[in-house]
Amino acid sequence: MAIHDVECCDVYQVHEELVKEVNEKMPDEDTLYDLAELFKVFGDSTRIRILYVLFEAELCVCDIAQTLNMTQSAISHQLKILKQSRLVKNRKEGKQVFYSLADDHVRTIIFQGREHIDE
Repeated sequence: MAIHDVECCDVYQVHEELVKEVNEKMPDEDTLYDLAELFKVFGDSTRIRILYVLFEAELCVCDIAQTLNMTQSAISHQLKILKQSRLVKNRKEGKQVFYSLADDHVRTIIFQGREHIDE
């Protein structure tokens, strides 16, 4: 898409009051960066698949790997990223580690994204 395909104003006129109001409500740069990083985590289909699995039940790495027909190593790598982003949590039971969604926000984010693409 060329830049000329985007509609622009025919005249350059800044609406100072609106610009000021918007700038006052903008989050700080650190918050915007963190938000962008969070959405990057959702940019991987394997991680989305893992989250969908965890919608249904708390599972150990072996169960997730079997469900998604992937290696435990591949699943562990993705779970590490999801855990660092505070999207999943884990608990140890004997020699097994069980994973679950960190909170209901994760489900909400995924469902709202799904609603958006289904429109």
